[in-house]
Parts: sequence; C-alpha cells; structure tokens
Amino acid sequence: MEIAWWWRDFVFAWWILFPAYAANMFPTLARGRRPIDFGRNFSDGRRIFGDGKTWEGLGFGVLMGALIGALEMALAPGLNEYAAQYGLALPEMNLFVAFMIALGALTGDLAGSFLKRRMGMERGADAPLLDQLNFIVGATVFAYLFTSITPGMILFMLVVTPAIHRAACIAGYKLGVKKVPW
Repeated sequence: MEIAWWWRDFVFAWWILFPAYAANMFPTLARGRRPIDFGRNFSDGRRIFGDGKTWEGLGFGVLMGALIGALEMALAPGLNEYAAQYGLALPEMNLFVAFMIALGALTGDLAGSFLKRRMGMERGADAPLLDQLNFIVGATVFAYLFTSITPGMILFMLVVTPAIHRAACIAGYKLGVKKVPW
C-alpha cells in the first residue's frame, strides 16, 4: 500500500516539530536570571535580545528538545515497523539531530527577539507570524543537513504552527507561566 506524499510529509513534519516545540516551550519554566545579551545594547541603543532571553532558558530549552528527540528515538523502532507497512521510514533522529533541532529553534527565537528590538518592540509585544514561525525556521535550517526535510514538511510546519503556538501561549498565560497570551 502506497501512502500519499502529503500524508507522509504531515507525519514526518511532526517528527521534527516535537523537539522544536519542546525547545520553544520550556525556556519560560527555567525562570532564568542571566540574560544572553548580558544587558548590553546594540548599536541602535536598544537591547540586543532583552531580559526574556536567558542562558538558563536556552540551556533548559535545548535539553528538553533533546529529551523529546531521545523519546522519539526510543519509540522509532516500533513506529518504523508500522510505517514500513506503507513503504516508509521515519526521518533520522539521533541525539545530535534532536540537539540541532532544539538549538535551531532557540536560535530562531533569538533572531526574532533581535528583530523585534530593532523594530522598537518591547519584551512581550505581539509580533504576529514572527513570534510563531521564527523558531520553526531556525529548527529547519539547523536540522536540514542532518535529517530528511522536504518542502511539503516545511509547508505543513509553517501552516500548522501559528495555531498551535497561539493555543500554547494562551494555556501558558492561564497557567501563570507567561505574562501575556501571545
């Protein structure tokens, strides 16, 4: 039985998204105190990233993304056995790939914060699409050389992430983890 390319890309995209989502979600729980930019300003006089981007958050996010990747590795044999019935094999996932996905997600998030500061936006200001997609772009760029990522997977990630990101932010706000619901 052959599976449709769009269904394959849908399933494979989640394989990449889980570590990226974890890396993007967990830094707020670290409650970091040491800003990555060391409190310094860029040449425009504004903070480079801001107080919300901390070393503790970066480390915790990368760790949690890698742990989700490790969980995927543990589940891969059974999932691949099932997928083989349809002539598929999940994209490569190992600790290095999971680390690169997580690091890429948080690098993308940092790039988004950098751009928001350049636009004069304060910490926590809502930047539609930039806030939702920066970490996906980073995760994809960092993982692209080490695992299979197709254009269909990228398209799916870019389409589904804004809604999921918004729901997660609202949940974090209601749980008191986030100060704003975006």
